[in-house]
Amino acid sequence: MITLVVNGKKHLVDVAPDTPLLWVIREKLGLSGTKYGCGEGLCGSCTVLIDGKPERSCLIPVKDAQGKRITTIEGVSNHPVKKAWLSEEVSQCGWCQPGQIISAVALLTEKPKPSDADIDSAMEGIICRCGTYKRIRAAIHTAAALSGKGGGR
Repeated sequence: MITLVVNGKKHLVDVAPDTPLLWVIREKLGLSGTKYGCGEGLCGSCTVLIDGKPERSCLIPVKDAQGKRITTIEGVSNHPVKKAWLSEEVSQCGWCQPGQIISAVALLTEKPKPSDADIDSAMEGIICRCGTYKRIRAAIHTAAALSGKGGGR
């Protein structure tokens, strides 16, 4: 049995220790917001926060997530980033959005007033097939303003 803390709740799961965290989150915990994209950590759609840092959950064996705080897209439902995503009309197909939003939350936690370069660096490697990169950047600036910490354009 493996004990995980996901979105502030403790879960006991009966899985092989090398099972990817992504599959435990989706299949065992029923949190389907975290998406499977490439399975190789290249696209970013499976990104979750582990102890506040964005990580590709398809690459993390569940045994390595024990004792750490895991936050999925469901765990940031009231964050200003989610409101900004709506106001800037970022989503199109939506597949990359959980990874994008989770990474934006991590960025704003670390840098409340990010520059365009900070945003581009933090979001690098999260592939948006619909090409909404300019709206993603605008949404992050909007989220910074909504959180009362100002934007860094």
